[in-house]
Amino acid sequence: MIKVVNLKKSYGHLEVLKSISFEVEKGSVFGFIGRNGAGKTTTMNILTGLIRFNNGEIFIKGKEFLKNKQELTKSIGYLPETPTFYNYMNAYEYLNFIVEIIGCDLKNKDKQIANLLGMVKLIKQAKRSIGGYSRGMKQRLALAVAFLNNPEILFLDEPASALDPEGRLEMLEIIEGLKDNKITIFLSTHILTDAERVCDKICIIDEGKILLTEDLSKLYEVYMQPIFDIEFEKDPKCDLDLLKNFNWVESIKENGKIISLNVKDINYAKNEILKQLSKLNNTVISYQIRKSTLEDIFIKMVNRNGII
Repeated sequence: MIKVVNLKKSYGHLEVLKSISFEVEKGSVFGFIGRNGAGKTTTMNILTGLIRFNNGEIFIKGKEFLKNKQELTKSIGYLPETPTFYNYMNAYEYLNFIVEIIGCDLKNKDKQIANLLGMVKLIKQAKRSIGGYSRGMKQRLALAVAFLNNPEILFLDEPASALDPEGRLEMLEIIEGLKDNKITIFLSTHILTDAERVCDKICIIDEGKILLTEDLSKLYEVYMQPIFDIEFEKDPKCDLDLLKNFNWVESIKENGKIISLNVKDINYAKNEILKQLSKLNNTVISYQIRKSTLEDIFIKMVNRNGII
């Protein structure tokens, strides 16, 4: 559905996208994940036709994007990270206004708008002024706007990043519902638990470079390694230097009195780690081995990129 080949984007001497390539399959949810400033929004703005790029190729639905831009953008819906509204309007008025602006040819317009408001769970609030909406309600209204042209491809830029837990859950439930409609969804996010819940494929971008692109299930098979979680009686900061010096330790994550060790050789680590912990002048309160998560994999890949 979407194919990006060696895409480059610079602002003056600042290279934002460094020859990135990836493919998005039709009907899938593609998780485009990275830290703030990694290049996620720039990529989405290029793919939706909002900004130009310097070099590379983009194909959407098998057609070259630049040569067929006007046609292809009609099949695209876009939810920006920070949508804006006329707060004095209500949801019905605003959607009707957008229909007039973009020239959508909607049959049974009132019915379709009502269906959209139902899809994003705003029927009860549809006649309230948008200015009185919560952030989550505004995000859901923006999603309805993105659906006005009945898109085949939906771009979602951090749709749940600024929402409270209830708002995030509502947004994720809507995205999960869209999967049943075979809509291709390009989801940009830095919330890794959200990506784990709804995505079929994961693409990690960091400092304008693609670090990996893989099906979520295969990603776990290839990169999932056990993590050692160790809780100490005292703050373990002074003990970290010793642990970091072992060649079988790949990375260490600190969280108060708990450290998480990512190791290179699980069998060797099992035999060695208890020996080394016994040498520390710090009592171990708890010790467990767990499966790594997408967050662990992400941190590992980003740390490796930082070393290069």
